[in-house]
Amino acid sequence: MKEVLLITGGAGLLAVNWALSLRERYSVILGLHNRNISLRGVRTQWMDLGSVDHLTGVLESIEPKIVVHTVAITSVEECEEKPDVARQVNVDLAVNVARVCAKLSIPLIHISSDHLFPGNMPFVDETCPVEPVNVYAQTKAAAELGVLDAYAEAMVVRTNFYGWGPSYRRSFSDVIIDALRSGCELTLFDDVYYTPILMETAISAIHDLCDMQAHGIYHVVGDERISKHDFGLKVATVFELDPGLIKSSSIVDHPSLVKRPRDMSLSNNITCALLGRRLGDVEEHIERLLDQEQSGAVQEIRSL
Repeated sequence: MKEVLLITGGAGLLAVNWALSLRERYSVILGLHNRNISLRGVRTQWMDLGSVDHLTGVLESIEPKIVVHTVAITSVEECEEKPDVARQVNVDLAVNVARVCAKLSIPLIHISSDHLFPGNMPFVDETCPVEPVNVYAQTKAAAELGVLDAYAEAMVVRTNFYGWGPSYRRSFSDVIIDALRSGCELTLFDDVYYTPILMETAISAIHDLCDMQAHGIYHVVGDERISKHDFGLKVATVFELDPGLIKSSSIVDHPSLVKRPRDMSLSNNITCALLGRRLGDVEEHIERLLDQEQSGAVQEIRSL
């Protein structure tokens, strides 16, 4: 009998990809909260993460081998507009999950963010103190502290992922590909940097860390630092789309945006040293993204 893998935020972009990546290895249960979905070979479970008692009962009933917590409000603007809601979802629910997992001694993977620093230096590593510049980052930083305080054996993963997404939750690569295939111009920042990673690659690395009983904070990102604009150009090249449709812009020319870090790149050296391998560069991951589409592996996600 397969061991159970429970993923909260089960209708989200990362959770859906996680389920499809590992449904052959685990009996996957997607914890749902406000949207119902159906995937072949994957079970669902309605959950109230606001109730520790309810959550305890659910976990005692399904006995997961691992819990992955993906629930979060990730919109920087929405968090700024609704700070109390952002804290309740991003912090309080995460701490509830950590408390129950600690009580039941269930390994926990908590998904964090690469937005936690001011953005004034590249390739920040896990030893650098956080310095959030907006409400979203503040709540994600507080969630890390709360989760590890409640459950020291939890694994906190800072990442910035992309891949094929459902119609209601497209990833950054989806936005680029859909726009270019429609012949639409797209404007991307040439002065905002990050270290993106394909979801499939990130999920594999995270489970390898989990198998090693790793705990604490880990950066699971790609090897390459790149601007959002140059990422778009690489997607266009690999997918044989028109790079001329991609225009460049500077984030400083958009003062109405909520303040965010201009350099979100993280160092994955600690993770790579532990795993004994590199995690791959941008072109390698985008080529795999294309392979996924050409093989038909993404039709189930895209149909949601």
